[in-house]
Parts: sequence; C-alpha cells; structure tokens
Amino acid sequence: MNKIWLSMMLIAVVTGVFTGHLSDVVLSVTESAKFAFSLAFGLTGVMSLWLGVMKIAEAAGLLALLSRALKPLLVRLFPDVPADHPAMGSMTANITANMFGLNNAATPFGLRAMQELAELNNRSGVATNAMCTFITLHSSNLQVVPVTAIALLAAAGAIHPTDIIVPFLLSSFCAVITAIVISKIMERKSRYRYAEIKNEENSV
Repeated sequence: MNKIWLSMMLIAVVTGVFTGHLSDVVLSVTESAKFAFSLAFGLTGVMSLWLGVMKIAEAAGLLALLSRALKPLLVRLFPDVPADHPAMGSMTANITANMFGLNNAATPFGLRAMQELAELNNRSGVATNAMCTFITLHSSNLQVVPVTAIALLAAAGAIHPTDIIVPFLLSSFCAVITAIVISKIMERKSRYRYAEIKNEENSV
C-alpha cells in the first residue's frame, strides 16, 4: 500500500510539473489535509457520544443479554467447537460488538477467538471449518447500529445520519446469510473438507 500511495503522489507531481498545474496539485493537497482534519475532529465528538451510549447498554446488561441469545445459534454454526470452550465466548463478544458497530472493540475479541480456535486445530497452517466460518461472520457482520458510519455521516454534515440504520441492517443481514451459506457449502466439498484433509495426512 505504501508503494501504491507513493507512486500516486509521484505521478501527480510529475504530471503537474509537465502540464503546468503543479500549483493545483499543491492546493489540492492542502485542501484535502484541511478536510481530513475537520472530518476527524468532528468525528471525535460523535464517536464519543455513541460509544458512551454503547457503554450504558453494556452496563445495563443489554450486550450480555444479546450474547446469551446468540450462544445457541453459535453452537449450531460451530459444531466442532465445544459449547464451554473459551473460543465460544470470544466469538460471541466479537459478533456482539460488531452488531453495534464497535469495530475497535470487536477486533481484540476476534484475534483472541482465532487464537483459541487455533488450540483446537491439530494441523498448523490450515484453517479449520470453525475458523473459516468465524472469519466470514466477522467480515460480513450484522450491523444493528452502525456507529462508525453514523459518526462519519454526522461529521461530514449529513442532516439525518441515522437514516442509514434500516438499510444497513437489511444489507448486512443479507451479507451474513450469504456468507454463512457459502461457508457451509464449501465445507461440504471434498476439496475443502477439513476432516478428509486430516485423514489423508494421517494415512501418509
């Protein structure tokens, strides 16, 4: 990524020199930096508000209640993971945080979940079915309250930033269902079936 961005900057400067628009390039950089700063500064307040709301929800037991509601579903989605395994709790916390748009809070839980799932993996370097299913859930996560997106829209001056909640909910729901279906279909294909890979390796 660093090479790509450096190449784009060099191309812009060189093009500006040869076309006589170098001053426009410099002005564009200045204006972009000014906009980025104002956006980030405005985002701070809105993010603080929504994170505070989510903290109140956590203290009120809403997140814990949602985690308990998700557990029976996760047991079915991850049949290879024992119901009392620590990975189950980490995955539940990750999915719950993602549902409320708390991506920064979800990432540590996701990393911990993958580490704990790795404890159940006896073949290093090969992702298990549970790992693949979890990463698809994490990537396509259901968004009940897209905190980050709302904050970005509010910081950019949107009049009704919360209008995206319903579209976000519907689109992310479709994404999650699609991700789960594809993951489970791929599990059934002999080429990707983890159990068969283990058996082939044991027979060698």
